[in-house]
Amino acid sequence: MNMKIEHFAIVVSDLQRAKDFFCTYFGGVVPATDYHNPHTGLHSCFVSFDSEARLELMQWENIPFSSPHLQEKSYFHLSMSVGNKEQVDALTARLQTDGYLVKSAPRTTGDGYYESVIVPFDGIEVEITI
Repeated sequence: MNMKIEHFAIVVSDLQRAKDFFCTYFGGVVPATDYHNPHTGLHSCFVSFDSEARLELMQWENIPFSSPHLQEKSYFHLSMSVGNKEQVDALTARLQTDGYLVKSAPRTTGDGYYESVIVPFDGIEVEITI
C-alpha cells in the first residue's frame, strides 16, 4: 500500500484572505472555483502547491469563528518548504515587511531544521523551512 497525505484542512475566518496569502507567498494555485454547501453554510477551496499534498481552506457562514489563543506553544502548525536558507530568510523578511507577525526569526532548531515561524492570521502558525 502506498500511503501519502492527500490534503490538510484548516478553518479560517476569511477564506479570500487565506487564499491570497498562500497564493501570494507560497506560489499556491486554486485550480477550481470555491465550493459552497448551502445546507451547511460551508465555503471551501483547495490550494495546490508543487508537491502532491494540498491545503483545504474552510469557512462556515453560520458558525462563529473562534481564533486559537496565541500562546507560547501552539497545538499545531503548517510547515512550508521553500528550498534553501536564502529563500527562508528572504520570504521571512518579505512577510515581516508586509506586516505579518514573525514569531520566530530564521534559525537552526535543536532537531536540525532551518526555519522561521510566521503568524499570518487567525492565530495559525506557518513554519517556513528548507
